[in-house]
Amino acid sequence: MISASFLALAGCATQASAPVPQTSTPAAPARPVPGTPALPDPVLQQPLDLARAAFVRETAAQYGIDPAYIESVLAKAQIRDSIVAAMSKPAEAKPWRDYRPIFITQSRIDGGRAFLAEHREELARAQEKYGVPAEVIVSIIGVETNYGRNTGSYPVLDALYTLAFAYPRSGDPAKLDRENRREAFFRGELAQLFALGKETGLDITALKGSYAGAMGWGQFMPSSYREFAVDGNGDGKRDLFNNLDDVFASIANYFVQKGGWVRGGPVTVRANASANAQPIEPESLDPLYTMSDLATRGFRPLQPVTPPEQNATVVKLDGDAGPEYWFGFRNFYAITRYNISKHYAMAVYQLSQAIAGNGDAPVAAAPAGQPSA
Repeated sequence: MISASFLALAGCATQASAPVPQTSTPAAPARPVPGTPALPDPVLQQPLDLARAAFVRETAAQYGIDPAYIESVLAKAQIRDSIVAAMSKPAEAKPWRDYRPIFITQSRIDGGRAFLAEHREELARAQEKYGVPAEVIVSIIGVETNYGRNTGSYPVLDALYTLAFAYPRSGDPAKLDRENRREAFFRGELAQLFALGKETGLDITALKGSYAGAMGWGQFMPSSYREFAVDGNGDGKRDLFNNLDDVFASIANYFVQKGGWVRGGPVTVRANASANAQPIEPESLDPLYTMSDLATRGFRPLQPVTPPEQNATVVKLDGDAGPEYWFGFRNFYAITRYNISKHYAMAVYQLSQAIAGNGDAPVAAAPAGQPSA
């Protein structure tokens, strides 16, 4: 799922930048970056052929899959330079004033309203069961795949294989731990892909998705597909590619199970910072402060909060007119579990409000070089 920290650093699975040509090379050993220090993990420091062999053994043992089958699938994987290029240019790294216009456009709002109207009955069932508003579910699909129009063109196998075994290292010792964790994460997701294929019967060599390996209308990573996808229409399957009942229910279930979504709770409200406000730079977006704490620190909501005493955190954004301050509540945090980015969560929220007609998201023109839908 998009919520993994490595994906947040790399950007939303929906590509905001212009697509990069998908050049590819055979799955050959990756050349190490000159000066790359020795890696402490015995798997990560091995050459590609040895690392692959270890991966096959471990995946076969963990998930009860024939190692010969794993080898045959990996033989079809390609290392794609375009995946490395896309991963290195995250949209979330942009300031809010540049990130917001990518998603809050009239065409995306209109598309969301039409999608909501078309699937109102199915969305209402998911909202009733899980407590996640229909417009929020629609907004996630709008941000992730533009309402199913762009679910990704990269082979999922290639994406995970490239990021697991061939993403370049910087050679900077300060980044070593992060790079090790990134490789371990994507090797884990690649193993989860094999497990997903075993459980669902999906042909994992034919799946297409984002450059990070996220799949379907809601862009679930393999591990999130296995853990949070649900059968929304009772047909005994969990199909996030073709069954919108399953898609809607699975997105809502993810918010509840992973993010702790609160039925009927607020997401975020604009805040005012007094001249002597004490800066709050939280390490996470978990709502750790009571409203009384925030008031003492110089932050107050610009509109009533219901219930008035609950926990929040301060979200600072670089807006067109300067710094913007918002209170992020538990449901804002829940959205960040989908993609650990305050920009992503705010875009989802504001788009959802515009779709619902709540007037909380003035339309922005699409930036130069960006599609408006």
